[in-house]
Amino acid sequence: TLRDLQRDGYIHREVFPTKPPSVEYSMTPLGRSLYLPLSQVINWALDHHDAVKQARVTFDATA
Repeated sequence: TLRDLQRDGYIHREVFPTKPPSVEYSMTPLGRSLYLPLSQVINWALDHHDAVKQARVTFDATA
């Protein structure tokens, strides 16, 4: 949840004294440090999507 991400230091939450109150979230430096590793995982998943689908078909055929 957003509260967990804030607690862990990945995001910053700022409340503005408007009516009704508004809230803005932003990434902290710690959160931004995840961009590269996460993009690498996403690219790996995209590159291997067909292999994963085929593995599932093979597994399901033997189950």
